[in-house]
Order: sequence, then structure tokens, then C-alpha cells
Amino acid sequence: MAKKQKKAKLPLAYKPLGFALGWASGALAGLAFRKTWMAIRHEEDAPDALDRERGWGEILLAAAVQGALFAMARSLADRTGAKAIERSTGVWPVSEKGGRD
Repeated sequence: MAKKQKKAKLPLAYKPLGFALGWASGALAGLAFRKTWMAIRHEEDAPDALDRERGWGEILLAAAVQGALFAMARSLADRTGAKAIERSTGVWPVSEKGGRD
């Protein structure tokens, strides 16, 4: 019975940690994207989809690089948070069938 109560309260313990890690990973991914774009194109500003002066290739490259970096940072933060919760409580923070999606 105690194990069921622990599992019921676990999502509440995981949410603040997940939020903090998600926020931090988003900030780091943004910084990583700016640095990566500077290394790729030697420009400070990455193109926006509504940038009239930029071509499709440049816009799609920027979107792909940014998406990959944010997805990697999000996965790193999610996995790190889940492992920390598992180490401290002995319980994985999500059901056996899946995760966030």
C-alpha cells in the first residue's frame, strides 16, 4: 500500500524538477543555437521564417539546426530529471507504457 501512495505523489515531485530542467535546457539550447549558427554562417542573427532577404535553404537550415538542438536539450533534461527521481525515490516517474508523448 505504501508503494502505491509513493507512486501517486511522485508526479507532483517530478513536475517542479521537470519544469526547472526544461526551462534551463531551453535557455542552454538557445545559447547553443546562437553559437552554432555563428560557427556555420559567421552571422549573429539567424534567419526567421518571415525574413524577406533570406532564401528558403538558409531558413530551413536554421530551423533544422534549432529543432535538433532543442530536441536534444529537451531529451537530456527529461532523462536527467527522471534518473534523479528514480535515484532518490526508487520509482521511475512515468508509467511503464510511455513518457511525455
